[in-house]
Amino acid sequence: MHPSQSQSCTAFDGHRLIASGPLREVAAATKQAIDAGAKGPVLVFDDQTSLPVEIDFRGGVDDVLSRLGLASAAADAAPRGPGRPRLGVVAREVTLLPRHWEWLAAQAGGASATLRRLVEDARRGEQDRALRAGEALDRFMQAMAGDLPHYE
Repeated sequence: MHPSQSQSCTAFDGHRLIASGPLREVAAATKQAIDAGAKGPVLVFDDQTSLPVEIDFRGGVDDVLSRLGLASAAADAAPRGPGRPRLGVVAREVTLLPRHWEWLAAQAGGASATLRRLVEDARRGEQDRALRAGEALDRFMQAMAGDLPHYE
């Protein structure tokens, strides 16, 4: 799986938890555990999908993080807030391109009604999220406990 900076993951040494949290922190803690003699297998999972996250642990911690495209822990930048304040974008404002506004204006009921309808449709999709969460749980349990006695 292709990692992203904001990805939340969890790493295990066999059945022992190594770390859980942002990919950068988990990768660094896992590298330290491997260097300290982790017995393995060392597995890192994406917290949302339970898909394995492939990390090349060769070299030092900085090498591992640089291969992931993540800044080293020493180079942490201050977290930025939402929006684009330099452009005047603040919370609870909708910024769209002119073609988006034109499309919204052409919809029955106008822009506000269309946006509310789109939000409601997306909320109905949350039921699908529960199904995906169950599938993620199945993947995780199979990977972690599939070889244990009486698993099935």
